[in-house]
Amino acid sequence: MRFFRRSLVGLFILAVTIGLLGVAVQTLRTAFEARSADGRPAQTARERVFSANVITAKVSPFAPVLTAFGEIRSRRTLELRAPRAGTVIALGKGVEDGAPVTKGQLLLRLDPADAMATRDLAQSDMDRARAEQVEAARALLLARDDVAAARAQADLREQALTRQQDLETRGVGSASAVETAALAASAADQAVLSRRSALAQAEARVDQADIALSRQAITLAEAERALRETRLFAEFNGMLSGITTVPGRILGSNERLGDLIDPDALEVAFRISTAQFSRLLDDRGALITADVTAALAASGAELVAHGRLTRAGAAVGEGQTGRLVYATLTHAPGFRSGDFVTVRVAEPEIPAAIALPASAYGADGTVLALGPDDRLQSLPARLLRRQDDLVILAPDGIAGREIIGERSPLLGAGIKVNPIRPEATNSAPPTKPAGG
Repeated sequence: MRFFRRSLVGLFILAVTIGLLGVAVQTLRTAFEARSADGRPAQTARERVFSANVITAKVSPFAPVLTAFGEIRSRRTLELRAPRAGTVIALGKGVEDGAPVTKGQLLLRLDPADAMATRDLAQSDMDRARAEQVEAARALLLARDDVAAARAQADLREQALTRQQDLETRGVGSASAVETAALAASAADQAVLSRRSALAQAEARVDQADIALSRQAITLAEAERALRETRLFAEFNGMLSGITTVPGRILGSNERLGDLIDPDALEVAFRISTAQFSRLLDDRGALITADVTAALAASGAELVAHGRLTRAGAAVGEGQTGRLVYATLTHAPGFRSGDFVTVRVAEPEIPAAIALPASAYGADGTVLALGPDDRLQSLPARLLRRQDDLVILAPDGIAGREIIGERSPLLGAGIKVNPIRPEATNSAPPTKPAGG
């Protein structure tokens, strides 16, 4: 126990000794540092100066170009369908997918046997209806002659009755003779009525024959139309698309055969934002007829078509935003319906604007301008357009000022810079940019 106590006392004395030695060493070190610093002059902190490219904000007219993506469409497309059911017996010369056709060219011919039989039967019925009409007209003439003869006989009977009545009044005739003449006159009148009834029936027969002839004419016209529809012709000059029909195929009524597209009547449809659409309206709210360029890039080559704005979509589609705008292409060689193209629209010219690199415009809507003693100032700038890698700013407050072309996190208001101007850059070696 005594040994353990003495060991603890020895460890405690050793720890205190080491601590005192450490304090002594630290005191000596501090004294040497203070002695060595007494003979030096105090150093002042130097301001860091950055090099930055500056651009003079020059005011000039600017013609913005709106860029969007659109799809080429045909303004004149005809869906080819089978006019009636039948068997394809022949295709027109050169009728195949992608082939050009001319107006009136035969595209397809169906088996006309049934249509010809129906037409011939309708023609036969038409001839029979004409014969019936002629016969009814003759019967009408005879009925009219019968009525005229009956009326003449009735007049004679009436005259005989009048004569007998006159003789009876003079005491020469007899009552039986008058009665016989009266009966004969009555029979003559009855015959006139019978002939008039026959005349009415003859007239009705003529009317029915005319109606039957008209109905048969309609039937014949329908049969002739059905015969004409066994052949399908091109309605206009164009190109065929999606043609898969072959001779011998049985087509159903109104079955789709393909499309006929006019390659010279193309337009481009493209969607833009509402803000961009508002810049394409005139004072009355109507769409301006701005020039449009559609470009199709393919394997290093570029097809270009020109046109003008024509109309805008009447409604915004479900789940869509902005506006759908259409432009008619006046000359579009090499373009096809369905092509995805880049559309450039020439907007109205801005009379006074400043074009700067997009890197010069901050997210807070300001630019850094060179001030007195080459120190930077933060100036508000109103953004008019963004185009490619440029920003188009209003000249208010920044016209003629030297603007930092490339902002960086190291640059801000109050920072002193070494301005690098474009004219000096052309004659001087490269300088390390800001932040280097």
